[in-house]
Amino acid sequence: MTDLKAPADCQTKADIRTSIDALDHELLKIFAQRQGYVRRMAQLKQHPDEAFDHDRIETMVEAIKQRAEDLGLEGDQVEQVWRTLIDWNVAYEKRTIAARLEVKENV
Repeated sequence: MTDLKAPADCQTKADIRTSIDALDHELLKIFAQRQGYVRRMAQLKQHPDEAFDHDRIETMVEAIKQRAEDLGLEGDQVEQVWRTLIDWNVAYEKRTIAARLEVKENV
């Protein structure tokens, strides 16, 4: 990632927007990498019901929320973002696994 100005060193809205845009680009790359693991998980799971693991999700969300708060972020905001991400991942896995099983049944 390019060298970003520290927030306190930004003197204009353009400075801030440039830094936010650069960070957003890096976040997208990380989300794309994370999605690769979600895709692989969908390949390994054998049934759509495996996509949702309540205990794992709650443990993960609590840990993420705590790490966020330790970093000075608003835990509730981070929780909302992660729950949205997890919901999408669960739906993706269910769709992918169900489609794979349907193909196997039709062969």
